[in-house]
Amino acid sequence: MDAQMLIAGQRTPGTGSRISVHDPFRGEIIATVPEASPQDLERALQAATEGARHMARLPAGERAAILEDVASRVEREMESLATTIVREQGKTLTEARREVARVPGLLRLCAGEALRLAGETIPLDQGADGVGRLGLTIRVPVGVVVAITPFNYPLLLVAHKLGPAFAAGNAVILKPATATPLSGLRLAELFAEAGAHPGAMQCVTGSGASVGLPLCGDSRTRAITFTGSEAAGQAVVAGSGVKHFLLELGANCPLVIAADADLRQAAEATAIGGYSNAGQACISAQRILVERPVYWDFLDALATRVEQISAGDPLEPSATMGPLINAGEAERVAGIVSQATEAGARVVSGGERDGALHAATIVADVAPDSRLFQEELFGPAVGVTPVEDLDEALALANRSEYGLGAGIFTSNVHTVMRFINEVEAGVIQINWSPLWRADSMAYGGLKRSGIGKEGPRWAVEELTELKTVVFHPPPAE
Repeated sequence: MDAQMLIAGQRTPGTGSRISVHDPFRGEIIATVPEASPQDLERALQAATEGARHMARLPAGERAAILEDVASRVEREMESLATTIVREQGKTLTEARREVARVPGLLRLCAGEALRLAGETIPLDQGADGVGRLGLTIRVPVGVVVAITPFNYPLLLVAHKLGPAFAAGNAVILKPATATPLSGLRLAELFAEAGAHPGAMQCVTGSGASVGLPLCGDSRTRAITFTGSEAAGQAVVAGSGVKHFLLELGANCPLVIAADADLRQAAEATAIGGYSNAGQACISAQRILVERPVYWDFLDALATRVEQISAGDPLEPSATMGPLINAGEAERVAGIVSQATEAGARVVSGGERDGALHAATIVADVAPDSRLFQEELFGPAVGVTPVEDLDEALALANRSEYGLGAGIFTSNVHTVMRFINEVEAGVIQINWSPLWRADSMAYGGLKRSGIGKEGPRWAVEELTELKTVVFHPPPAE
């Protein structure tokens, strides 16, 4: 299949070369997409500039109606979209169906935010100069938004960009991940089919260096919403100038298991949080910090659960975990696990690799100075480290440059309150793993994990600007 970009409301093959899209499990080419040329990007930017002017005048009710229409179209194409996700990304069909199933509800939340977009009144009479004056704010769209999305959730995370930006009244240029462009491209097409202005929603494909960075650096772009690696995020910021940024970057999430935890529940949550989507999620549970009195019991419970995870063909019902995005990523994960064992850790379960498949792996006795503890793994392995008490657990949990998610298992409310106050993370789970997200909630990290918050309400705020208006009284007679 030779897919086309969406520019100015029209499918276009582009004027550049073609990029192959591979099935991660089978290794075969399933489609090609254009590498957008400078001429293609100029057309997209011109169309988006016109689209932004149209969107700024489009009533909230009409924006909401289009979002509702797109949600219904996604529902009608649910199975087709799920299959596309499996073929280009590699997650199991069960996981892909869950991903698609979240998108209609997310878009309807965005439709609701379009209807609620409002400012507020400002009390100006705190001082004598403000007496008799009325102040208020109004929210207006920023204009042209560039949305750059990752490969791991190629439809859901695209929807988290497009929905709020459109609800806020912006024009959007989507640059999906080079490895997984097909799902996002189809979602952009659904906006066009639902009646969005030709310049309001566009999708251009290609590499971050040749497509993403030029779009971000163009003076007509007013905001950038980006999910990806910290290194790529730094490149985006460095080359963009003064703009609005909504950045979701790296993570290395800790999960603390206290001595009073429910170990069965903790093992179940770790198995879900560490290995869903083959561990390819920013909020995967990676560093498991277990108090010594329950360390061995927890390892036994976790191993029993993880050994039930079967990596294989994601289209086969027998597979409960698919491959990583490519064999190179699986090899990288295996190297990090090997480095941890060479430093004294030991593999309790898993460890095998076959091409892009990597078995669900537990590594025990992981040292805090190992790569498995310090770096974002983005793969199907967890490192388990014993701790003496909550003091040590918090110190090690915060021993990271990232601060996206964290979790704790405990039955002690005082432990919970201390954890909430002291752990350095933007999203905190109590009695569950960090890998949990409701699409309606505020989502974003601290430290080097990013800037700003996603979730429809908060993303709409990030992608609008405030105007402050002051009404002055007439002069006294």
